Amino acid sequence: MTRDVRQATTDDVWAIHETARESWHAAYDDLLGPGRVDGIVDDWYALGDLESAIADASGRDDALFLVVTAVERRADGPEETKATGVDDADDCLGFAHLVPWPEDRTVGYLARIYVTPDHWGEGIGTTLLEHLEDEIDAFERFRLAVLAGNDVGVSFYESAGFQRVTTRETDLGDGLEEYVYEKRL
Repeated sequence: MTRDVRQATTDDVWAIHETARESWHAAYDDLLGPGRVDGIVDDWYALGDLESAIADASGRDDALFLVVTAVERRADGPEETKATGVDDADDCLGFAHLVPWPEDRTVGYLARIYVTPDHWGEGIGTTLLEHLEDEIDAFERFRLAVLAGNDVGVSFYESAGFQRVTTRETDLGDGLEEYVYEKRL
C-alpha cells in the first residue's frame, strides 16, 4: 500500500469528519472527556462547514486542504485510487488545512492537521507538512495552536521544527491552556 496526498474534495467530507473524531478521541479524551470531544468534533467538523472549507481552499493560491489516502497496488497492474473522494473513513489516513492568519497574511495558519491514531508515527503528518511547505510559497512562517496536554501533538510539532511562542488560555475548559507554535519557512 502506498499513500496519495492530494487536494481534498467534498466527496472526502465524511472520511475527514471521522478521522477527526478518531484523532480527537485518542488525543483529548483524558483532557476533555469523550462527550465533550464528540461535541467539539460535531461542531468544528460539521459536514457543511468542511464542504465550505474544502471548496474555499480549492479556489485559492494561499490555502490548502489536503487529504492522505491509502492507495492499493494491484498485483497484476497499476495502482487503484479513489481520485474523486474517499469511499470509506478507513481510507483517510490524515488531513491538513492551511489558511492565511487573519491579522498577518504572511503567516499560514495550520487550522487542522490530524492523522488516524492507527497510523501515528508512520510519517503521514510529516508528509502533510512537507506538502504544505512545498505547495504554498505565500507565507514566511506557519502558526498553530495545540492543547497543552496533547503530548503526542506537542512532540510532533517540536520534532517538525516548530517553536513555542506563547501559552494562552483556551475556551475548551476551565484551566486549560494551549500552546501557540510557529515555524519559519
